[in-house]
Amino acid sequence: MAMTEERPEILELETGETTPSTGAFARPTHATGWRAWIFTVDHKKIGIMYGAVAMFWFLWGGIEAMLIRMQLFTPNGTVLTANQYNQIFTMHAVTMVFLVVMPLAAAFANYIVPLQIGARDVAFPRLNALGLWIFIFAGIFLNLSWFLGGGPDGGWFAYAPNTSVAYSPGNGMDFYSLGLQIAGIASLIGSINLIVTVVNMRAPGMTMLRMPVFTWMILVVQFLLLLSLPVITVALVLLSFDRTFDANFFNVAMGADPLLWQHLFWIFGHPEVYILILPSFGIVSETLPVFSRKPLFGYSVIVISGAAIGFMGWGVWAHHMFVSGLGPVGVAAFSATTMFIAVPTGVKILNWIATMWGGNLRFTVAMMFSVSLVSMFTIGGLSGVMHAIAPADTQQTDTYFIVAHFHYVLFGGALMGLFAGMYYWWPKAFGYQLNEGLGKWHFWIVLLGFNMAFGPMHILGLQGMARRHSQYGPEDGFDFWNAVATIGSFFILIGMIVFAVNIVRSWLGYKAGKVPQAPADPWDGRTLEWAIASPTPEHNFDYVPIVTDVDDFWHKKYQPDETGKLRKVADGNDIAQIGDQHPHLPSPSYWPIVLAAGLPFIALGLIYNLWLSGIGLVFLLGGMFGWSLEPATDPDAGHGDHGDDHAPDPDTPDGDESEAAEVVEEAPVG
Repeated sequence: MAMTEERPEILELETGETTPSTGAFARPTHATGWRAWIFTVDHKKIGIMYGAVAMFWFLWGGIEAMLIRMQLFTPNGTVLTANQYNQIFTMHAVTMVFLVVMPLAAAFANYIVPLQIGARDVAFPRLNALGLWIFIFAGIFLNLSWFLGGGPDGGWFAYAPNTSVAYSPGNGMDFYSLGLQIAGIASLIGSINLIVTVVNMRAPGMTMLRMPVFTWMILVVQFLLLLSLPVITVALVLLSFDRTFDANFFNVAMGADPLLWQHLFWIFGHPEVYILILPSFGIVSETLPVFSRKPLFGYSVIVISGAAIGFMGWGVWAHHMFVSGLGPVGVAAFSATTMFIAVPTGVKILNWIATMWGGNLRFTVAMMFSVSLVSMFTIGGLSGVMHAIAPADTQQTDTYFIVAHFHYVLFGGALMGLFAGMYYWWPKAFGYQLNEGLGKWHFWIVLLGFNMAFGPMHILGLQGMARRHSQYGPEDGFDFWNAVATIGSFFILIGMIVFAVNIVRSWLGYKAGKVPQAPADPWDGRTLEWAIASPTPEHNFDYVPIVTDVDDFWHKKYQPDETGKLRKVADGNDIAQIGDQHPHLPSPSYWPIVLAAGLPFIALGLIYNLWLSGIGLVFLLGGMFGWSLEPATDPDAGHGDHGDDHAPDPDTPDGDESEAAEVVEEAPVG
């Protein structure tokens, strides 16, 4: 067999496993300092940065939520004026949907998906960095409105013609329409990148029905983004033309359709619900099998159900419009589709319960958050199905019952799942585990506060308390449950403080040597990311893995002994050594930042002065030009050949069979 130093050949063993032949390896090195983060194109750093920025906006959105609850703590609240209240509840929703839950899901998608499919990065690393920086600038741009005359005041749904200049004369809605267009560009870039990555860069042998469920759910979400964002972009462009250039797309007096905006918004808005929740469904589908010590019940059914949710989500948007005069035929049709979409969601819930049933449950913090998603989302789902019944929906529309429903879906569902993912994958990203004791305090306080804050809103809604009203009178009888809800929001705040303390305390302990280094596979995981060291090496896998089954990593760890009982025969370090040589990684780049910086200047110019748009175009075109001339790999950018000191010993193949065959631990059933 011919061997070269540039590309070692792969030796096929009788067992079907592979091991690399000898050869020299070009080892990438870790850049250091702030430039390693600002200019990075590494999918792992980009994922962490998405998460860090999203958690900053989570703090900001939480402050907005606390202001809302303080205003409603007592009758005739005076914490905010009516106009300030309109701006706060609008930006709270915009922040939580577009700047918190979506980028947190993007953080996991960027970090975990390439690892789960055995790839070394995403398909387009610099494009990935561009998406991150556009998202960062979009968040800054949206919140600049607070300092330039006031925030958007038309609700996150921004119903036209209420958002026209006549009814919203400030610049807040301009920041809304342009800021969401900028954020949409970031999401479109990310969706295309992740679709190409999953379709083209899976490890050898990883067919579509061998992919982890989390990767599947992320793939479904990317198609939803790719198809839904153009719809809301059209609506936002039309709104911008109405407000900036005196167009009449939503001017009813000039013959515009008063329902045009609602249709465009909710055709995007209801798939958006699944864009927010499906990543958490994927996370729970990874954590429940690991901590139940069982394989996922009905893997293929879970995958098909997730795809069905994505497909059926396009046919239910008008249940948001039952009180807008659609007529009996439209209402009946969308009532039926709203009932039908509950079926694949219910299938997922039953499969998760079946996964836990009879398992050897380990109630880690990640497991507790996962179980809470199953239970809290079930409550939110049941209240959602109620809205398929048009008379009930008509009564509940624009009441606090709706607020309770979507918070049980998005907080009790999406955010609980994302917290499960943080505790689960934290050691893989950072090399140490978060403290489980503090984590359980975090969980129980947040769970208590969540149900105190949003459970009473069901009662308030049925009693008739309207949404988006800044005050209520003492004669309305809403004071008791509003007080309970506000106290619950303080419990959520305390729980989040405990989470922050856990992060800081664990990090300081790790730096001081008091918190141990996490092993490659601390949870006895089932998927490929647990086959490599913690924290993840810059190049991900030493060699491209070969996949032969669903949960391939687990099946390679556990093999039947002579009695037929499964026993652990290998660990992550043994299994990672298959496939190809170390790569030459793409180089860092600052051009994505330059290009992304042009977009907010262009938007500011459309609001204030076109000269600012000219500055933005200089950044935009300059970034494109510099990017086009930049080499994909630069030997002087910290990714050069540094020898083969980490390469395997040519005389000692990795994963020696005689050692791997030793029985080191009895495996759980599964």
